[in-house]
Amino acid sequence: MSVDSNVASMGAGSAKENHLLNFIKNNASLIALIVLVVGLSFADDAFFTERNLSNLSRQVTIIGIIAVGMTMVILTAGIDLSVGSVVGLAAVACTLMMQWGVPAFLAVPLTLIIVGGGIGLWNGFWIAKFNIPPFIITLGMLTIARGLALTLTNGSSVPVKDKSFAIIGGGYIPPMASSFILIACAALAVYSIFREVQQSTAHGVQVNKQELYVNGAVMLGGFALAFHVFTGYKGIPVPVAIFAVIAFGGIYALNNTRFGRRIYALGGNEGAARLSGIDTVRTKMVVYTIISVLAALAGIILASRLNGASPNLGTMFELDAIAAVVIGGTSLAGGSGRVAGTIIGALLIGVLNNGMSLLGVVTFYQLIIKGLIIILAVWFDVMQKNK
Repeated sequence: MSVDSNVASMGAGSAKENHLLNFIKNNASLIALIVLVVGLSFADDAFFTERNLSNLSRQVTIIGIIAVGMTMVILTAGIDLSVGSVVGLAAVACTLMMQWGVPAFLAVPLTLIIVGGGIGLWNGFWIAKFNIPPFIITLGMLTIARGLALTLTNGSSVPVKDKSFAIIGGGYIPPMASSFILIACAALAVYSIFREVQQSTAHGVQVNKQELYVNGAVMLGGFALAFHVFTGYKGIPVPVAIFAVIAFGGIYALNNTRFGRRIYALGGNEGAARLSGIDTVRTKMVVYTIISVLAALAGIILASRLNGASPNLGTMFELDAIAAVVIGGTSLAGGSGRVAGTIIGALLIGVLNNGMSLLGVVTFYQLIIKGLIIILAVWFDVMQKNK
């Protein structure tokens, strides 16, 4: 064999190694999720049952809904620490309105507008108009919203008597209808991938076939698992359906709209975004309003599931939402990340919580483990940037 052929073979080998390393880096959270699921399946027989996976999916929705909005906020190089308190205030406000005689179909949108929209606009106004650090404004709102929830309830729980309200957090879409919905969503997802490939090819953009195959396989595998779980146990939980709509909406907004491009531009370089004609004030206000409305929605779903509300609901939810976003690959410096990664991060946290509970891990240790995971995720992000 000639020297040239040896050099060529060594170059091909190193190229394959680089591709493998890049693949692992780009899909670290997904690989960790798969390994965790497989490990827990062997560790406890109850984990991979249809009932447990259905309950797990419903538990993930609360943090997942908030995390979709948190992704947009962090993409702008911001942060929102008030979402946990907004969850508690929204739950209390909605249940109190129903106690005062307001029907559920009016109490829910009023809560989203007054609590979610009002707090979001307040946060966004101070952050965008006066350039006050988001950490300070949202930290202040964390205290204000929690204080309002305690004041409105005098520190006590608020029960719900309206039975229709329980459907939001505890209802199920029948198995037959669920199967049709899942098949339609899978077909739509496959079509969207082919459409994206066609558009990329038409514009002369090279398609990464390896990444395409992996994403397609994961997506179809996820739909197959969902079909097995939800058609085998009561159907799709209503909160899961709500989360799916919000997640797909978030993905579409960031990938296919001017608003999404403005968010990425704002997080990448706010000064350059302003000079290019982007209304940074309005964009920030919209982003902070979106996350507060989503946090309010999460509070309503949680109150519905618990059939009541406590002013302490949502405590520490902001940390779980931030963890899901960071674990999903979104940079805390802004301008880089995606909702799909956040969904994987939320699933990873949900699976970890569920698995540790099944294995009897003490709650204190669970907090330590989650904290270490957040630190490792941020460290990985910093190392990626320094390369």
